Amino acid sequence: MGALAIGTITPRLSFVMVARTSVSQSRAHGLSAAVGMGVGGTLFAMAALLGLQAVLAAVPSMHLIMSAAGGAYLLYLGIRIWKGSKEKLVTSVNSQVQAEARYLPSSNVALATQLSNPKAAIVYASVFAALLPRDVPLFMLVVVPLAVFAIEAGWYSLVAVGLSSSPRNAYLKYKTWIDRIAGCVMAGLGSKLLYSALDS
Repeated sequence: MGALAIGTITPRLSFVMVARTSVSQSRAHGLSAAVGMGVGGTLFAMAALLGLQAVLAAVPSMHLIMSAAGGAYLLYLGIRIWKGSKEKLVTSVNSQVQAEARYLPSSNVALATQLSNPKAAIVYASVFAALLPRDVPLFMLVVVPLAVFAIEAGWYSLVAVGLSSSPRNAYLKYKTWIDRIAGCVMAGLGSKLLYSALDS
């Protein structure tokens, strides 16, 4: 859950969408968008869990391979986050999303934004492959998606509340250091997992 939380708070299109909704519309719209992000993350998590269960059951050796691949991807992601720490955060979203926001509830627009980002599915699959046990207990198939919803909806709710009551540049002021810390943690986790997989 900690690894997923780091991936969730890393700014991407989802962050931009919730931030823009909160700043340009209202806190209620922002919170509605946060719920949509939570639902989208939960759908990705369930798909990743069910898919991994099928693969690992059919080919047990795939657990080691996917652990190494997941660690490598997390390391790559951490490096990318660090390198992009000084880049200016884009504060506009796709024009189609802007147009739809006039007609659809913010939660629906947020859900569509989340599901249109295939990188989110890769992150979930990588983290689950690297950190979950080979035989996932049945209760985790219920608990993990619920926890994912809490992380996604909780983080974006904080974003909605914060940006609807704070100056627009509150996040931008500390973006470089936030991204660098997130990048270091993600790269460190990826390195540890990659080393463990190759050493076993």
